[in-house]
Amino acid sequence: MTLHKTAADCAQELPGAEPGHPFGDDWEVFKVRGKVFMLMTDVPGRPVVILKSDPGEALALREHNSHITPGYHRELVTESSRLVVAHLPRARQPVDPHTYAGGTRASR
Repeated sequence: MTLHKTAADCAQELPGAEPGHPFGDDWEVFKVRGKVFMLMTDVPGRPVVILKSDPGEALALREHNSHITPGYHRELVTESSRLVVAHLPRARQPVDPHTYAGGTRASR
């Protein structure tokens, strides 16, 4: 399974996640209620997935991982979405970001 397929499959399972191409066909963008949480593209020779992350968590990941395996990306995609959902007005949150553990598409 490719990096992009793994990340996209995970993102599509998240509550309120919607894919699109607002920046052209070269960029796949996932949003929750209009807010971006993941972008995917290719740079020469490799796929790239860009995720929102807590700054402290991102620093720790960069310091301790020279690369991230596809299985680990599922947790990062979920956390990225949760960060976006947490900053939406409560009435627009598709799930409670503090208790959501993933796995099903649920609406509030």
